[in-house]
Amino acid sequence: MCRPRLQLCAFLAGLAASGLLCVSGIKIYTSGEVEAVNGTDVRLKCTFQSSITVQPSSVSVSWNFRPLGPGQHEESVFYYQNKPYLPTEGRFRKRVIWAGDIMGGDASIMLREVKFIYNGTYSCQVKNPPDVHGIAGEVHLRVVTSASYTEIAILAGSIGGGIAVMLMVLGVVLWVRSCRRKRQENLERGPQETKAPRERKDPTLCHPAEALHLYMSDEEIEIDSSDGMISEASTKDPSSEEEEDDSSDDDGGGDDDD
Repeated sequence: MCRPRLQLCAFLAGLAASGLLCVSGIKIYTSGEVEAVNGTDVRLKCTFQSSITVQPSSVSVSWNFRPLGPGQHEESVFYYQNKPYLPTEGRFRKRVIWAGDIMGGDASIMLREVKFIYNGTYSCQVKNPPDVHGIAGEVHLRVVTSASYTEIAILAGSIGGGIAVMLMVLGVVLWVRSCRRKRQENLERGPQETKAPRERKDPTLCHPAEALHLYMSDEEIEIDSSDGMISEASTKDPSSEEEEDDSSDDDGGGDDDD
């Protein structure tokens, strides 16, 4: 009894290891809850991740709708395999658009001009044989008369943020252009046009032309030690002074003889 069970377990383990048996199943992700204003378009997001290589010819996508309230029957909304198959009757006729990408793992659809009768739960089922055991994802759609305050705030914030980013980018571009323009002007001027730094003049010094009156040619300046005043030195020749002394002596001697 135990041996056959062990053999079966070993066989299943070998299949799982070889990839022929999918244990985990395909994973499907949806947006959960969506709110849309009456008469507008809304995107029902559904993405998937498979452990098996995606083959566009073998992947199938099916969307179903379950209205609100008890006793309501489930209704087919959309089907895809190789190409989209749109509903030919019912409330979703000419109201569904394929908005997915199989190779990108996207199985989303778009509902056009939603009405209040679209309120309910939408289920998204994706199969990628042999990966077909995933749990379907669900999207709860609520159609309202006008957008809620939260959605308006989010929209306003998004618009304001986009404008702020654009202004920042514009400011950076203008600053870069200004720097380039100044650099180009400096290159065109050349080094010869650059102004040398202005020397600061010492107020205690004077120009040589202004100090000519301080220099006296062939004259000497004497300082009288008695009063500290500066007097002009005599320019007479010493020999002439001696001759004057002799003449004065001669005059004095003549007077004595008389």
